[in-house]
Amino acid sequence: MVGCWGGGVRWVLVTAGVAATVLSLGGCAQPASPTGDGASIRSEAGDDMQPSPPPMPELPRGGYTVFPDYRLVGYSGVRVDPAADMGRLTGDLDKVCREIERVGRQYEYGKQIMPVFEYIPVVVHGSPQSDGSYRTRVKNKDVQFYLDAARRCDAMLLLNIQPGRSEFMPEMKHYEKFLREPDVGVALDPEWAMDPGEIPGVNLGRSDGPELNDAAEYLAQIVAEGNLPEKVMVFHQFNEAAVEKIRGLKPHPGVVLIRSIDGLGGPADKIAKYEELVQNQPKYIHPGFKLFYKEDTSPPWGSVLMTPKQVMQLKPRPDYVLYE
Repeated sequence: MVGCWGGGVRWVLVTAGVAATVLSLGGCAQPASPTGDGASIRSEAGDDMQPSPPPMPELPRGGYTVFPDYRLVGYSGVRVDPAADMGRLTGDLDKVCREIERVGRQYEYGKQIMPVFEYIPVVVHGSPQSDGSYRTRVKNKDVQFYLDAARRCDAMLLLNIQPGRSEFMPEMKHYEKFLREPDVGVALDPEWAMDPGEIPGVNLGRSDGPELNDAAEYLAQIVAEGNLPEKVMVFHQFNEAAVEKIRGLKPHPGVVLIRSIDGLGGPADKIAKYEELVQNQPKYIHPGFKLFYKEDTSPPWGSVLMTPKQVMQLKPRPDYVLYE
């Protein structure tokens, strides 16, 4: 065994039980790199040093925290079948990426834009499915297709959950393999969360702070277990009744909470709804705002789409702007 004294501690390399090259400490000579399988560093006392943890993965455009450096700008949608597209996030996704980039530049206002693909893998229906849930799930290969496209765009993927008569937690857990990726979060849609006996499109769904808190706690656990960067959890809301007891949703380490206010209509109606809902919003929940290319510009809801300048005049400014 070859040793070297430096800094009052003697260290040697051991590979598969055989003494290898000396690790230099203090005034010792620079060693060669160790070779062989099973290399570890051991002190003279025989204690193995713990290997360094793997480096923490970063967000798609760098860093580990979302705010205050970034503003999120995204499109939402899903392809229900080869003949039916829903929302803006369909078709040529590389082209969609470029469009998000162009739109996003109008929202910078001193921040870097993080593109978002808000994909809808859990789709609500107005009729019961075979399990009575009023929702369907897309296959994992379809989620992977969107994740691959988001990564080509250096974008964040959010999985939008429309649970029907199911609940948020089982739908999130169904796609847990994706939520364990560093660039995948969730967007929860209480409008489509039905109680027993309710029908999507006939009744308006609802959730509450404690239920959303369960989802945030689950995501925080995933972040901690995977040593991941911050994970985004959006919840959509268009009226006060859609999310009750909002203060039951608490802050959690590693989870960024965003309330996307998504009422339909022209600028005056949308601004009024935004101002109404942000009044009771806890400071740890970030404001979001949703625009609809179709509904906001068509009777009976509205007539004109708000401009980025109008959106950025909202108080507080939205940290997430979503288009559908």
